[in-house]
Amino acid sequence: MSTASLSKNERIDVRASTPVKQLLQEAARSCHKNVSEFLLDAGVNAANQALADRRQFALNPEQWDEFQAALDRPVKAKPCLKKLLTKPGVLG
Repeated sequence: MSTASLSKNERIDVRASTPVKQLLQEAARSCHKNVSEFLLDAGVNAANQALADRRQFALNPEQWDEFQAALDRPVKAKPCLKKLLTKPGVLG
């Protein structure tokens, strides 16, 4: 997702210490961006990375076959797990 192509109608406020602000300003200048552009681009990249493993995962053909086989296996009874999930916990 490119931040430059979308209209910007929302505001995000961030508080930072003076040294952090200066660091961000210096980094933004080095990328020929203002601090808002720099933070928005960095934030979008970080968000995409943080969410990537929740959106997709890649398997080689052997791993895919193993995954499919695991999904296709019949369900096995797991009495210990059933007991654990039906027994009241420490907090009630």
